[in-house]
Amino acid sequence: MSRDLKFVALAEGLFGPLTSKTAASCIRYTPERVVAVLDSSHAGETAQDVLGFGGAIPIVASLQESFRFGPNALLIGIAPQGGKLPESWRDTIRSAIEQKLDIWSGLHTFISEDTELAQIAAASGVEIHDLRKPPGQIPVSRGLTRDTTATIVLTVGTDCNIGKMTSALQLRDGLKRIGRRVAFAGTGQTGILIEGWGISVDAVVADFIGGAAEQLTLDAAKEADIVLVEGQGSLIHPSYSGVTLGLMHGSLPHAMVMCAQPSRTHLRNHDWVKIPPLTDLIRLHETMAAALRPAPVLAVALNTYDLSDAEAKKAIARAAEETGLPATDAVRYDPAPIVDALEAFHQTRLSASSVSA
Repeated sequence: MSRDLKFVALAEGLFGPLTSKTAASCIRYTPERVVAVLDSSHAGETAQDVLGFGGAIPIVASLQESFRFGPNALLIGIAPQGGKLPESWRDTIRSAIEQKLDIWSGLHTFISEDTELAQIAAASGVEIHDLRKPPGQIPVSRGLTRDTTATIVLTVGTDCNIGKMTSALQLRDGLKRIGRRVAFAGTGQTGILIEGWGISVDAVVADFIGGAAEQLTLDAAKEADIVLVEGQGSLIHPSYSGVTLGLMHGSLPHAMVMCAQPSRTHLRNHDWVKIPPLTDLIRLHETMAAALRPAPVLAVALNTYDLSDAEAKKAIARAAEETGLPATDAVRYDPAPIVDALEAFHQTRLSASSVSA
């Protein structure tokens, strides 16, 4: 992936921490790539004003206005349920292509397969990058990660859009700080955008989800002590549980980190599904993993963005007391409690391996 990307992030009418996950995550982890955000409803504000991070990245009302900041690519900044391209955005994308901006998209709608836009792109010498488009020849999973020496950790969650990717990225950075060789295996369009490689497993044919996860994990383990596999969906989600289970069976984690949002009591967009207590969900995930490889949940990563500091700290203390596990908000606070738990687990695995050898 080119390191000189200069995005204008398209998030018209939807720029926010939950409504434009792709744009927000790119701003958090690769802010040097984002020169402007397009959302007329917040025009004149900055990313910091809307997200609480991102500094002075400007929000503009039109594509034309963004050109004074020197973009060379348009990033589709949302990841909506179903992943469809908003029809009202076609004109903006067409205009961006005509102005020779490359297109980067994480939608299920592959822009490179849109006849009109693809033809304009070809005529303009513009590249279209569909981050969700899977590679060909993905095998079925065969349990090959059993033979890797790296410690594999999967982030799992109580719901979608709960912080599995951001927690993994924060833990990656924390483990690097203590000298660990660590790799992040991106399994969704935003993780791929940030890390520069990966496979969006929710766009893979069902039989091959495990194979995609296995392939990613093996590739990540080649030069890493610890592999952090980005989780997707939730085992209790009526729409996306299959992706979660495919990741568990494909990566065969040695351990898991449970991600949750204390203020969320029911699944988003599925109010009829109440989120069970953390202890029940931990037991469920450990039970599902155990048949192929025991994988304890080592810690709890909370998403407390919508709580005050006092409320967040109470929620963290409550989660730690309820589960008996280290807990923190790895984005808002120091990820050290979870990093330390992962490092201790890894050291125990190394010691056990040396004894058995």
